[in-house]
Amino acid sequence: MADPRFAIYLAPSPDSPLWHFGSRVLGYDAVSGSEMFGFAPAGIEPAVWRSMTERPRAYGFHATLKAPFRLSHAATQAELEQELVLFCRSRPAFDLGPLAVKAIGSDGGRGFAALLPTRPSPELTALEHDTVRAFDRFRAPLTGDERCLRKPDSLTARQRDSLDRFGYPHVGADYQFHMTLSAAVNAIAEIADVLADAMANEIGTAHLKVDALVLFRQDGPDQRFRVLRRFAMTGVL
Repeated sequence: MADPRFAIYLAPSPDSPLWHFGSRVLGYDAVSGSEMFGFAPAGIEPAVWRSMTERPRAYGFHATLKAPFRLSHAATQAELEQELVLFCRSRPAFDLGPLAVKAIGSDGGRGFAALLPTRPSPELTALEHDTVRAFDRFRAPLTGDERCLRKPDSLTARQRDSLDRFGYPHVGADYQFHMTLSAAVNAIAEIADVLADAMANEIGTAHLKVDALVLFRQDGPDQRFRVLRRFAMTGVL
């Protein structure tokens, strides 16, 4: 049996319109574990859209802070959760501001759609930096196969260093907050535009209040990630 994987993500409150919208777009609710059928941007059949969200659906609606990892043999899930409790007690909540649907990596028209912040956030930069480092002691080293999946030959020298130090190449200066809404597909700019229209029609302007870190768990490579627990950020400025 494969070891479970854990991830420390940002995610909207499960009773928020943003969580419901993002989960509907992906076709999966990572809190309940239930499938969600029927959504599609204008001009795309629901079955086609479902195929275009297959990969991100496995992870649930989220933004990455600490990318998926197996637990070190010296650590337990209970210890990880206790460390998250203590860490979040010292972190004040903050408003990330409005989010907008954008196309990422759209060279040649191919890329993926995601929600991105519309303004810089020093609080987010600090939170990502501290989360990556504070919880790295819980992470088992990458296997050779896991490292190969990150395609190290395609990374910059700095990204390869981050991959070897933290198990993930997109940290620090290479980190970009994004809440994925599609897999990599063609004509992504047009798809991002119709997703933006759908979001505006359903929930208006999306804001994300960063008031909790969310621990997700995947029980096996063929299983989807599920929300395990939310840890409220209760620190005071």
